[in-house]
Amino acid sequence: MARKSLFEHTVEDFIARHHLMSREQLSLVALSGGADSVALLHVLHTLGYPLEAVHCNFQLRGEEADRDEEFCRSLCEGLGVAFHVAHFATREYAEAHHVSIEMAARFLRYDYFERLRIDIAAEVVTVAHHKDDSVETVLLNLIRGTGIHGLAGIAPKRDHIVRPLLCVGRSDIEAFIEERGLAYVTDSSNLVDDVVRNKIRLHILPLMRDINPSVADSIALTAGRVRQAAAVFDQAMEQRVDDARVEYGKGVMAYDIGHVTDEYTLFYILKDFGFSPAAVNDVFLAMQSRRTGAVFVSTTHEVVFHGDKFLVRPVKSPFKALTIPMEGCYVLSEDCRMRVAGKVVDKNFVIPKQPTKIALDADKVAFPLQVRQAAQGDRFAPLGMGGNSRLVSDFLTDLKIDLFQKRDQLLLTDASGAILWVMGRRPDHRFRITETTTNALLLELSE
Repeated sequence: MARKSLFEHTVEDFIARHHLMSREQLSLVALSGGADSVALLHVLHTLGYPLEAVHCNFQLRGEEADRDEEFCRSLCEGLGVAFHVAHFATREYAEAHHVSIEMAARFLRYDYFERLRIDIAAEVVTVAHHKDDSVETVLLNLIRGTGIHGLAGIAPKRDHIVRPLLCVGRSDIEAFIEERGLAYVTDSSNLVDDVVRNKIRLHILPLMRDINPSVADSIALTAGRVRQAAAVFDQAMEQRVDDARVEYGKGVMAYDIGHVTDEYTLFYILKDFGFSPAAVNDVFLAMQSRRTGAVFVSTTHEVVFHGDKFLVRPVKSPFKALTIPMEGCYVLSEDCRMRVAGKVVDKNFVIPKQPTKIALDADKVAFPLQVRQAAQGDRFAPLGMGGNSRLVSDFLTDLKIDLFQKRDQLLLTDASGAILWVMGRRPDHRFRITETTTNALLLELSE
């Protein structure tokens, strides 16, 4: 058996120290064809890990991209490693989702990796990020502005993504490639300083090496210490978030403002809901001034303030108005139905008192009915208030309901547009059951 090189020993020890992968389970190698991923495939193959490889063709570089794909296919055939490939319409995806080409490629790549990993029952996906990549990430985050996690560099493992080469630098990989006489392809886009990361790689790091030839090792060591500190910090922040969290209604997360005394705690809460640091700053300023009518929206969630709490929920599509032409049972949403039924009013008739079940004078109601969301300027005469007209918004404010509930509030109107019912809360006084009522219209909401 051939003696292991220093490079192989270093990688093997790093894998063991961080528990990245095992020889008993299959691993998936992300293979671009560049020097880094070729070195990763070869060192893991030499160390005896069971592997399959995956290549992504983003169809951005024409013939060069096709060349890379064929190179990877041939390399895997030579090593006896199963090869998977995916083709992506990256530009079209980026345009459709209004994101950069880089962000589109990243999403497409990692989304496919995870789906493939599950399909082939692989334990992990290995990617070829190395020490210099981690250093570039630290510098990139520092330039843009960052918190403690941005200074921690690239983690050896996150979910099912592992990085066995973070213990070695670009020069170590190049030496391994040269020593083994391994072929690889070069992505010409990495040689052009048209993105910030390439500017750091091609210009800033070389200048820093003039000051300290071991700058990459120094920054990587510091990032490792920051990562350890961040782990302790995360535990403390999780406890703080738990202390701030309060019970609330279905589908809404609520937090006590009194427990969110600084912007970083707020960021820790909102970062997983799609809010950028700049957006969190806006929310924090509004929270300090108690701007109760403000709504803050990310790509996935929205935030409002309610009393001494702030509320978070997923972004919801507006309710599409529903026409009710006759009596029957109607589906308002996947978890709410409404039954509409007529009934003769006799001596045994009992007027329902529940907010979700009401009775109206059927002879005063003109079909078709309509269920719609409340709108600005809507007025009705709440039952029990002597027939006096009120704005629906003022009525809801008096009930002390939150802004999410106000925006979701459904109204039932008749053919004339008159509001019959602020649904689930109060019917209109004008359509109430009286001593002269002979026919009732029963309306009931149910899950």
